[in-house]
Amino acid sequence: MATSQQGTVSAPQIAVSSSCTVPFTTKQERAEGVSVGDAPGARASKRLRRRRRWKKLPRKVTVENMVSSFRVSELQVLLGFAGRNKSGRKHDLLMRALHLLKSGCSPAVQIKIRELYRRRYPRTIESLSDLSPIKPSVFNLDSSSSPVEPDLAVAGIHPLPSTSVTPQSPSSPVGSVLLQDTKPHFEMQQPSPPIPPVHPDVQLKSLPFYDVLDVLIKPTSLVQSSIQRFQEKFFIFALTPQQVREICISRDFLPGGRRDYTVQVQLRLCLAETSCPQEDNYPNSLCIKVNGKLFPLPGYAPPPKNGIEQKRPGRPLNITSLVRLSSAVPNQISISWASEIGKNYSMSVYLVRQLTSAMLLQRLKMKGIRNPDHSRALIKEKLTADPDSEIATTSLRVSLMCPLGKMRLTIPCRAVTCTHLQCFDAALYLQMNEKKPTWICPVCDKKAAYESLILDG
Repeated sequence: MATSQQGTVSAPQIAVSSSCTVPFTTKQERAEGVSVGDAPGARASKRLRRRRRWKKLPRKVTVENMVSSFRVSELQVLLGFAGRNKSGRKHDLLMRALHLLKSGCSPAVQIKIRELYRRRYPRTIESLSDLSPIKPSVFNLDSSSSPVEPDLAVAGIHPLPSTSVTPQSPSSPVGSVLLQDTKPHFEMQQPSPPIPPVHPDVQLKSLPFYDVLDVLIKPTSLVQSSIQRFQEKFFIFALTPQQVREICISRDFLPGGRRDYTVQVQLRLCLAETSCPQEDNYPNSLCIKVNGKLFPLPGYAPPPKNGIEQKRPGRPLNITSLVRLSSAVPNQISISWASEIGKNYSMSVYLVRQLTSAMLLQRLKMKGIRNPDHSRALIKEKLTADPDSEIATTSLRVSLMCPLGKMRLTIPCRAVTCTHLQCFDAALYLQMNEKKPTWICPVCDKKAAYESLILDG
């Protein structure tokens, strides 16, 4: 500036030459808080600070902030899920929920908090860093795939898993940051096959040695969440105080210091077919974890022919030993498997009571004994000459020795679907299937299910 002799301040002299430009700001710079008078270094510093704040925006949504934004109904759902008292005013509920977080809550409770937060703010996008407090097991095995939401199966509630990604508007600072990271995934995405229903109408074959007391997780499809070969899915269930009591009082100590329960938590897997009742069937490369602990699966059956891949025999899985016997803490099941083209599987969890062969024999006796006239009519039918046949049956020979135990029959039995007169001992047949359930008639090698057995008169 130049000062005149009278002491007045004259206007600044701005010389504009061909090598000098008038300073100006763009619309983006004005949005970032950059002014005309800022030096170039100050402009860059302001832009960098503002973009850093944009990138840190999703990180501010912590679990404590989520809980603080909950309404009374959501706080009551959260405290009820964690087994805490859910009565009182909002301030008391909020203090109780925050105390639950400070005392160290389980991953299942954190998952429930995020689920409630997503229900209230469905458009909120959380970055991967915000999900870091959760156990890494809630993500897919493939690190390049998107996180998979666990299926919550508490009290029969199974929220639908997220199968699509809705990007935010490019003008949004959060959306622009996330779209930069997820763009290659959208380019590589391939059309996915039709998604099976979450709860298909699958019916499992009844197990004679188990009475179903309650359904903890109804049949749920193992849906493929990505195009990767190996998939992983999570399920959560909780026991009621009455169920925990029934399991605990059924404990029986076996020789060798082992303990077993007659009331058990049973996991079953089968094909997701609705045409007929399904037998237990395992997918390939099956791996099951209950509350983070690996569950030992039954061994492989010997292959019937050379060159055929070995497969585990399908049977129900007793996971009671790994289940938390508490009504306040939920249980988590992790199932990983190798996807197969054209095959979809289903899982379910039941509370069952195990029965013995003596109990089944008592129930069989309560059904009654077949009328002797039926056996006489069957003998007459077999001895009647067939005019179209050149061979005539003149005698029938039936042994009083059981084909299983090679001892005299004490409780003669056969299936109503069998056409032969020869019987087998009901007690030995039930004991054999208690050890290894095949339910095959020892006389004709045809199916002889427990429901079709009847005592012969």
